[in-house]
Amino acid sequence: MIKKIPGEVWKPLQFSGWKDMRKQYAISNQGRACSYTESLMEDGQLLNGSITTGYRTLNLHRPGNKGTIYIHREVARLFHPKPSSRHRFVIHINHNKLDNSARNLRWATLEEMSAHQQLSPDKIAYKQRQREKAAHSKGLKLTVSQVKRIKATLSDPKRKYTYRQLADKYGVSEMTLYRIRSGENWSGVQ
Repeated sequence: MIKKIPGEVWKPLQFSGWKDMRKQYAISNQGRACSYTESLMEDGQLLNGSITTGYRTLNLHRPGNKGTIYIHREVARLFHPKPSSRHRFVIHINHNKLDNSARNLRWATLEEMSAHQQLSPDKIAYKQRQREKAAHSKGLKLTVSQVKRIKATLSDPKRKYTYRQLADKYGVSEMTLYRIRSGENWSGVQ
C-alpha cells in the first residue's frame, strides 16, 4: 500500500512491452515510482530503483528489451508536454539529479541543456579545482607551441635529448611524452 503525499498525482507508466509484464508500474508528479498488481493504493509498492550516472532509474527486464528507464524522463513525459521536437533533453532545474519532482524538471534543447550544465554547482566547483590545480602545479600544463616542439623533437631521428631530459626540460613526466608521441594526448596538434 502506498502512502499518498498531498497533491501527488500518479499516472500509469507505459513502455514497450508493458502489457507483457507481471506487474504494472506508475510514476507520480513527485518523482516516485511504484509497481502494483491490481490497484496502486491497495497493493502498490514503492520502488527505489538504481542510480545510473547520478540519475534514478528502473531496470525492468522487459520481453525483447532490457533497457533502463530514467525516472526523470518519464516524469517529464507524463507531466510536461514537449514544447517542440528540438526539446529532447530533460534538465533538473535545481541541478539535483535525484529530485525528480515535476516542478523541478523541464524539457530543453541541446543548447539550453549545455548552458544549464555550465551553471551547475558541480561544474563550477570542477572548473575552480582545475584553475587551482593549474595555478599551484608547476609544469603540468603544456602550451600548443610546446607540444609542437616536443613532437618535432621526438620524431627527429637525430634527436639529442632523451625522454628523461625532455621531461625535465618541459616539467612533465616521461609517460606524458610517450602519450604525446603515441597520440593518446594532444592528438589534435601536428
